[in-house]
Amino acid sequence: MKSLYSLIFLCCTVFPVQAAIEAYQFEDAATEASYKELIKELRCLVCQNQNLADSDADLAKDLRQQTYEMLIQGKSREQIVAYMVQRYGDFVLYRPPVKSSTLMLWAGPFALLLLVLVIVVLRIKKTRSIDAPEENSLNQAKQLLEEGQNNSETDK
Repeated sequence: MKSLYSLIFLCCTVFPVQAAIEAYQFEDAATEASYKELIKELRCLVCQNQNLADSDADLAKDLRQQTYEMLIQGKSREQIVAYMVQRYGDFVLYRPPVKSSTLMLWAGPFALLLLVLVIVVLRIKKTRSIDAPEENSLNQAKQLLEEGQNNSETDK
């Protein structure tokens, strides 16, 4: 009876895993290598942090199929990339070219880092300049006390 409950529990908790395997036929190894290189360099527009090779999104499957068909038609790597960029913009590339429209993408992280460093340096300077007068005031107070003690000793 215990094994029957175990079997029922196992059937209810284990979901069938479905994975689609795409099998493309290539004319030669060079075309297959070009295909693999292209799908690793093109970004999945749905996932945004995965390339086409790693993504299981439907759009990624369509783009892989489209890339395969364009390679079979004899289009070059540059033609395929140009088509994808024309259709989906520079965002489809993991390494978009440096131009005026992508300048913020390339320079933005460095500008942000520079801004943070400037803020940190200014804060450090500000805290040091605030601490310095307090030390001077403390030193002045000590000098006054010593002078007062010296004056009182001389008065005696």
